[in-house]
Amino acid sequence: MEVSVFNIKGEDTGRKVALNESIFGIEPNDHAIYLDVKQFMANQRQGTHKSKERSEISGSTRKIGRQKGGGGARRGDMNSPVLVGGGRVFGPKPRDYYFKLNKKVKALARKSALSYKAQNDAIIVVEDFTFEAPKTKNFVEMTKNLKVSDKKPLVVLPEANKNVYLSARNVKDANVQIISGLNTYRVLNAGVLVLTESALSAIDNILI
Repeated sequence: MEVSVFNIKGEDTGRKVALNESIFGIEPNDHAIYLDVKQFMANQRQGTHKSKERSEISGSTRKIGRQKGGGGARRGDMNSPVLVGGGRVFGPKPRDYYFKLNKKVKALARKSALSYKAQNDAIIVVEDFTFEAPKTKNFVEMTKNLKVSDKKPLVVLPEANKNVYLSARNVKDANVQIISGLNTYRVLNAGVLVLTESALSAIDNILI
């Protein structure tokens, strides 16, 4: 599959680049995508949730009612879970939500996500570019020239570029990522991928 190369003015340079079929042309594996996205979302969780159990409630331990004959549930003290203000039974505790996922599964998931974007014609390749200074106006003009300003663009760069990142930081729904930070969730969450030529070459080196 070949796609045209544009410049940041939205002009067709007349050149074409081939998208690697082993990355952008595979049969997507939905289950691999599910696992990779699930792991990414799980890793975003702080896991600091906590509720107090019976032994952690600050209250009197005096027995507040007779053991039998009251007509209701047994309750030993004010910290009983059956009373308002009592401890919680089996409440959440701090935990780590991380789980292991094999590298080959993660690679398959990323290839599947990129293949979905290729199938939907949601990939645009641009010449390598940079901005002389951080300026939101320059980034907005580029997205308008490429006709992706309303499509939740994800711009992928081969390496960190502070001026481009700062220029896009204040643009709603736009995102800039370096190739090492590209993952399945970010690819699927974007409306369109804007890849620089160097980033496209780097993808081939990483995923093949």
